[in-house]
Amino acid sequence: MEVCYQLPVLPLDRPVPKHVLSRRGAISFSSSSSLFGAPDPRQLSQRRGAISYDSSDQTALYIRMLGACVIFKQLFSNVRVRSQAGFEPERRGSHPYLSIDFQTLHSRAEYSGAATGRKIRRLFSFQRHLHSIRLPQGTSYSTPLHILDEDYTGQAKCMLEKVGSWNFDIFLFDRLTNGNSLVTLTFHLLNRFGLIELFQLDMVKLRRFLVLVQDDYHSQNPYHNAVHAADVTQAMYCYLKEPKLSRSLTSCDILLGLLAAATHDLDHPGVNQPFLIKTDHYLAALYRNSSVLENHHWRSAVGLLRETELFFHLPADDWLNMERQLGSLILATDISRQNEYLSKFRTHLDQEDLCLGSAGDRHFVLQMALKCADICNPCRPWELSKQWSEKVTEEFFHQGEIEKQHKLEVSPLCDNQANTIGNIQIGFMTYVVEPLFAEWARFSDTRLSQTMLGHLGLNKASWSGLQTGSMDESDLEEPASRTSPQGSQES
Repeated sequence: MEVCYQLPVLPLDRPVPKHVLSRRGAISFSSSSSLFGAPDPRQLSQRRGAISYDSSDQTALYIRMLGACVIFKQLFSNVRVRSQAGFEPERRGSHPYLSIDFQTLHSRAEYSGAATGRKIRRLFSFQRHLHSIRLPQGTSYSTPLHILDEDYTGQAKCMLEKVGSWNFDIFLFDRLTNGNSLVTLTFHLLNRFGLIELFQLDMVKLRRFLVLVQDDYHSQNPYHNAVHAADVTQAMYCYLKEPKLSRSLTSCDILLGLLAAATHDLDHPGVNQPFLIKTDHYLAALYRNSSVLENHHWRSAVGLLRETELFFHLPADDWLNMERQLGSLILATDISRQNEYLSKFRTHLDQEDLCLGSAGDRHFVLQMALKCADICNPCRPWELSKQWSEKVTEEFFHQGEIEKQHKLEVSPLCDNQANTIGNIQIGFMTYVVEPLFAEWARFSDTRLSQTMLGHLGLNKASWSGLQTGSMDESDLEEPASRTSPQGSQES
């Protein structure tokens, strides 16, 4: 079953400003079928992160990645990076927050004084070009290369031997790989499944693709960063190894599942969709306030696939279909559509009509697996789950501080005066995580499913205990790890 998408378009009477046309991460709806550069829509053929769709629209629609705001702000001090209305020659409306400087999204309040002098390590296409022409001329690179000690490399390899364990410590693995957990893990899993050889993937192109993916996650984000993507990818691997899935999924399903997990939050700005909507960000307008971030993650991932030409050796129909299915998987992670997917999943289980011999049903199960992997943190052992809880809450509260600074209504869960880590986590577990994982356990009643539900119950009780003051953190560390089952192990 092929899924078709109606791509959002902007009114034709709102041309895109010229300085936006040259920005990275664009999507073209021009009649050309090739990748494109800037700024003429008919001649855009080299720009990174771009996708072209067939249309008669003369004016291409563009998106640029939010992270580029920081780079442009530092390279060009006279450039103000603003929301969508700020790109227009004249600001429309009278909202005072339309001039929000989005550099603040990637700075901590306590370091606001030194934010302008902080080095930005994310390398965009134009930066890589500058480095490539400077290095041969003897210009030294400001950031030294980090070479892993052999002992650490060996420890990372030892961890990969247990990559199917639900207790896999992604934080330790990220340290052992010197911050390259996403590249190392994804490459290992693709090779472990034999997908590199099966799909005849060029090793250099694959490595470059994974490096670019990791690069395009914002390391400044406490939660939505490359480590989170690596954690989701590892969880996805655990689900793909479950009996029902391992017996039914095709190699293409597995490839798409791993790639979707690795790219599902690509170029996440560290703020949520309501923030982009109420600040009139151009991405919200481009996607008509619907799955704004998820659409951006998908388009960004496809842009990197095309830039690296990873699948260009395959028939065009095949890689185009893979791009569409990748989008369908990533769009399923939109938390605002949680009840829609959960209700459909529950209905299938009640009627017992899921047939994994059907491509459509396999794809739906992959969507549910990715949704589980995306929010599985409360189902991890306490020592891991607690770290993720602290990180996501830090990101929420950082957004809340930005909203307060710009006199915006503070988003739910983002007010550090009205919320605590504990009550946020208890609510999230009760209303989002428990219903989803209960249905997943109905679908796949395995040791791993029971392990996840066991950790979920323990972690919820731990947060409740901390909230009521009946226990302190020292009481929680050991019991959770001692009493919890070990979960999925490598066969």
